[in-house]
Amino acid sequence: MNTTSKSSADVSVIVPAYRAEATIARMLASITTQTIRPHEVIIADDGSDDGTLAAIEAYREHMGGIELKVVSQENLGAGAARNLALGEATSDIVAFLDADDEWMPNKLERSLAVMAETGADLVSHDYVAVADSGEQVMSCARHFKAARDPFVSQYLRGYIAASGVVVKRDRVSQAGNFDDGIPAGQDFDLWLAITGRPDVRFHIFDEALMRYHVIPGSITSRIDERLRGGMKILLRHAPSLKGRPGGVLPTTLARVVIVHMQATSAHFAAEHSLAALRSLALMPLSILGVVGVLYRRPLLWSWVIGMTGLYGFQFRGYIDPILKVVGLR
Repeated sequence: MNTTSKSSADVSVIVPAYRAEATIARMLASITTQTIRPHEVIIADDGSDDGTLAAIEAYREHMGGIELKVVSQENLGAGAARNLALGEATSDIVAFLDADDEWMPNKLERSLAVMAETGADLVSHDYVAVADSGEQVMSCARHFKAARDPFVSQYLRGYIAASGVVVKRDRVSQAGNFDDGIPAGQDFDLWLAITGRPDVRFHIFDEALMRYHVIPGSITSRIDERLRGGMKILLRHAPSLKGRPGGVLPTTLARVVIVHMQATSAHFAAEHSLAALRSLALMPLSILGVVGVLYRRPLLWSWVIGMTGLYGFQFRGYIDPILKVVGLR
């Protein structure tokens, strides 16, 4: 089939790229072979010092009518790169794809169909994790389907895969785009900012339409940054838990435990036993810190009332006559 005859959709694909010389052509090929192709692909090069840009240009002639834009910045991270690409997007719908991942041929067609069927502002799906040890289907939709409140489940588990997301561009801008000030987890932060809005609908469906390539060492790299970013994100979005199943404090504390256990497991996997024990030992302090941040005013007033009562009890011999005079006894 001639690729130029395929139908297209008004979709901008956002791709951050850093040292992606070896994978960028594979990623682009997965876009050009879509059963419904996007209007444009915008690649933001994040200060690559290899042959990434040359590899992109070498593939340009194979885009089959899809507009290919390339913008560059110094190495500021994937969040900043995605924001740069978003600034160039012209479509009302954007789709995200990392430079080392790839889409199945019907990914875009199915995502747009589910978006239309469900009236969702954001959709994503299951994916296939590809590692040296083999391939495994990762089910994201089961968490979505089993949840009493999908936002609470997303807050706890973070099951939305970045390279699977198709979303209305105005929802991204309303949420403030990616926060490149967070050391890690900018995508998780943005999905929470979007899906936490009461007027937003999102849907995760159970088709594995993306291949996520696990880069050796990527799971355990920057573990402490992920921990710090995770703590900042969970506090930022805790207010959106108000009125939802589980309650603010129990759900937030559950997320604190999950973030620390993930860091501990990653350190153990990397054979960093001392760092793993440190992550575990810091968990009680993080719990106390979160309680203090969420309830600093109630805690302060509880302390004031408690201390006032204690002093009142200690000096009740002086207070009783006064209460009698004012008619309170």
